[in-house]
Amino acid sequence: MSTTLQDSTSNQDEITLATTVAVSKQDYTVVNDNSDNQRHEAFDFPKSKRFQSSTNLIEDMKHTNREMNYNENNNSQQTSTSLTKTSEIDEGLYSRQLYVMGKEAMHQLASAHVIISGMRGLGVEIAKNIILGGAKSVIVHDCDNVDFRDLSSQYYFTESNIGQNRAEIANKHLCELNSYVNVTFSSTIIDETFLQKNKINVFILTDGNLDDQIKIGDYCHQHRIKFINANTKGLFGQIFCDFGLNFEVFDANGENPLTQIVTEITHDEVGVVFMSTVTRHGFEDGSYVTFHGVKGMTEVNGREFKISVTSPFTFIIGDTRSFGSYEGGGTVIEVKKSEIVHFKSFSESLKNPEMLVCDFSKISMPINLHLAFQALSYFEKQYNTLPKPWDDVDADKFYEIVEKLNCEQVLTNELNKHWIKLFAKICTGDLCPMQAIIGGIAAQEAMKAVTGKFMPIRQFFYFDAIECLPENIFQLSNEITIESNIIPKLPTKHSRYYSQEIVFGEDFQEKLGKSKYFVVGSGAIGCEMLKNFAMMGIGCLKNGHVDIADMDSIEKSNLNRQFLFRSWDIGKMKSTVAAEVVKTMNTNMNVHAYVDGVLPETEHIYDDHFFEHLDGVVNALDNVKARQYIDRRCIYYQKPLIDSGTLGTKASVQVIVPFLTESYSSSNDPFDSSVAMCTLRNFPNLIEHTIEWARDNFAGLFTIPPQQAEEFLRKPNEFAERTTKNHSEYDKTEIIKNIKCILGEERPKNFIDCIKWSRNLFEQQFHNTIAQLLYNFPYDHITSKGDRFWSVNKRCPHVLKFDVNNELHLDFIVAASNLLAHMYYIPQIRDRKLIAKEVVKVHVPEFKPKTGVIIHENDEQL
Repeated sequence: MSTTLQDSTSNQDEITLATTVAVSKQDYTVVNDNSDNQRHEAFDFPKSKRFQSSTNLIEDMKHTNREMNYNENNNSQQTSTSLTKTSEIDEGLYSRQLYVMGKEAMHQLASAHVIISGMRGLGVEIAKNIILGGAKSVIVHDCDNVDFRDLSSQYYFTESNIGQNRAEIANKHLCELNSYVNVTFSSTIIDETFLQKNKINVFILTDGNLDDQIKIGDYCHQHRIKFINANTKGLFGQIFCDFGLNFEVFDANGENPLTQIVTEITHDEVGVVFMSTVTRHGFEDGSYVTFHGVKGMTEVNGREFKISVTSPFTFIIGDTRSFGSYEGGGTVIEVKKSEIVHFKSFSESLKNPEMLVCDFSKISMPINLHLAFQALSYFEKQYNTLPKPWDDVDADKFYEIVEKLNCEQVLTNELNKHWIKLFAKICTGDLCPMQAIIGGIAAQEAMKAVTGKFMPIRQFFYFDAIECLPENIFQLSNEITIESNIIPKLPTKHSRYYSQEIVFGEDFQEKLGKSKYFVVGSGAIGCEMLKNFAMMGIGCLKNGHVDIADMDSIEKSNLNRQFLFRSWDIGKMKSTVAAEVVKTMNTNMNVHAYVDGVLPETEHIYDDHFFEHLDGVVNALDNVKARQYIDRRCIYYQKPLIDSGTLGTKASVQVIVPFLTESYSSSNDPFDSSVAMCTLRNFPNLIEHTIEWARDNFAGLFTIPPQQAEEFLRKPNEFAERTTKNHSEYDKTEIIKNIKCILGEERPKNFIDCIKWSRNLFEQQFHNTIAQLLYNFPYDHITSKGDRFWSVNKRCPHVLKFDVNNELHLDFIVAASNLLAHMYYIPQIRDRKLIAKEVVKVHVPEFKPKTGVIIHENDEQL
């Protein structure tokens, strides 16, 4: 493909490639011919005509501008019909993303102008993610037409689209994803004027040849346009990022600043700060901290220190001899600092690459792939074609080019002949799961580029999934062995799975088509899995099928990340809509939707017959309890299970194979001390603890009891039976208590009753409970070991006496009264003076602490 901008600063003396000649569209036929003169045309990709390519910048700019007529030619540019503009962030739509990125980053993202060149499987995946993320404008660009080989990974293309422009077809679907994003397409040559007119600040290039990558990359580097280059070749992927010479990262990890309790600070030339040994402090070497509330050594309060970490429980802040002696108390808080990152241009990075290693078991894989991706363009120039699939002769020629590249400028002494030849044999493959991985990462890098949130990739990232191949292929130890006897059965006809069969063969494709899989959940992960299944052809033959189960309906907040759903689907069942949409992606897919959850109560639906005929189960769930239940079912029926989950920018995948791996429930996540029950109830020492306490109380007052009462009123017999069957005696008692509280005689009749309830709640939460705690553990209480009880991670509280003139106290009464009124459909009142007048009339019984009340000091005593 030729993707060239004219104002390139690339050094053509360093990399010299022949001018790419655009070829006319033609029908491709399968020819069994091994000669070099008559190539296997079915494996050759048409050359791109996407970018102007010439040595004369001025003349070509004029010619390009005349050819495009950008503002008037409807064939080259189509504007989305949904151009809703807003200066505010739609919190209903972006709620989950706001939680991860914050409002400031979201506003910056909403001002981004992004162009994505190349609308095959990888390009559309990146475009989909960025549009859902909420950029201001996205231009999808491709000058070429849909080809049958695109159908294996481009989920918006069908057989009827073959011969039509890729960008135009993709745009029709992409513009439906987010009404806040101006999505347009271009099918003509792009030049500098185009980029300036559209205020492009992020350029994402996919499926470009080496000439294009160098020229586009160097142009963007010179003109301060963020540049991302992304490619997939079979089971290999590449990402390159260049965000300029002085790119500022405002928040490297997106985590909340760490806070820890100080237990000791030494008075020494090398001042050591000690913290609780209950949990690791989590600070990193070279980070900055500040102190608050330290007694004695007050000089450290409010002052920033650069720390050196000496252990998981200590760090050094420098000379403290001029300070007072530490007497007690205090917290240490991490100070977030921005960081300046210097990126090199693409051409410079080719010669001196900086790489992010993701698989330390194949430590030399990135540098081998760095050479292989370059060699592919040289091979295509030299032989006017790409390497034929699983052809040993072409693989040997390809390796020779890689060796020559490495000799010209030695990048590694660890060339792996097997990996490089494997690259040549499968590089013409096009796999949807690979596009999903590389496309997801590339889109995330684009968001980093415009927001400064999270540390970007510096600068190359290479990914491989060769373990998907048979073990005797990807782990070949004897490189002399000829692999012809294990070559997969190559495709003999054109089909939508053609580009996948190049890698795995027709026999494997048939197995996928006959597979029977159960996808539990059709939310964000479920939508992605179903899309991948449709493109891969899972369950698409006569005896195969895919079942989907989800008991939830579609909400507005789902639309930001569950791309199978649209605004007009809100209120419909997720599984039903998801099944309908993936069926349009691949009409051969045999898919069935269930609207019942997979629970103990529905085992008459998902019974022995249902599970026994399955080939595997995929979890796309959002809670551990549901995962563990599915895990138990898979263990019982001896079925493989694939589990995955996300939390912000973090993700996990676990593959469970019967009799080979441990089950999902065999291990648990690390203990999270921030949610220790005793800490939340009685001994909070961080702001996170008080927030979690408030959330827990809110659910216990306004969410769980009314839900239980509603369910009881709707189906009392079924509710009683389920409660008796599935809950412990303690839980049953709590449920009955909640229902009596909601429906009993003490429920509020009017807003005055709500005020009375709120005033007594204030007294219980902030006076009586604290008074009882201090009765059990007075301020000067000493433990059995002779230590002060109120120290380290235990902060001594004090009771609050209600004061109607205290704005915060009255805020609590106003909020709690109105929340309770809302629950019971009582007309709400927001008049603070009226509420203040009524609340002082409420009689509150005097509280006297009781003896014999047990308050647990830690969770082990529960």
